[in-house]
Amino acid sequence: MASSVYIETTIVSYLTARPSQDLVQRAHQQITRRWWRTRRPQFDLYVSPLVIQETGGGDPARARRRLAALKAVPVLDATSDAMRLAEALAQAGAVPAQAVVDATHIAIATVHGMAYLLTWNCAHIANATMRIRIETICRSEGYEPPVLCTPEELMED
Repeated sequence: MASSVYIETTIVSYLTARPSQDLVQRAHQQITRRWWRTRRPQFDLYVSPLVIQETGGGDPARARRRLAALKAVPVLDATSDAMRLAEALAQAGAVPAQAVVDATHIAIATVHGMAYLLTWNCAHIANATMRIRIETICRSEGYEPPVLCTPEELMED
């Protein structure tokens, strides 16, 4: 059985974006495309209604491209348990109050038992200094959190 991966919005954005002029973003785009091409088949991917909503925003042509990349990816429910966990993460300061959307991504992935949450959001999700607080709150609420990581960290070579 393949491990489950929650795909956060930044992944599909980097996957489908025009090459950035910023060297770091461009490298992230290339890593994301390589992960999608080479590693994605080894995992069961999932998104949430929040990812679909965020992905569908902005320029209509770009949004169609992002949504097309997620066409066959199952959508997890944003359950009341997930919303309670997101609130707990924000209230405890594990995720800043202004980043409640990021807390919601974490909570949905956690409540649904995902093995990994894949993201390029290193400010509020895949952040080593916040990870311990996030994991502590998830566990105190009775859940085992997913590994919060970037595509680069989920490579095997």
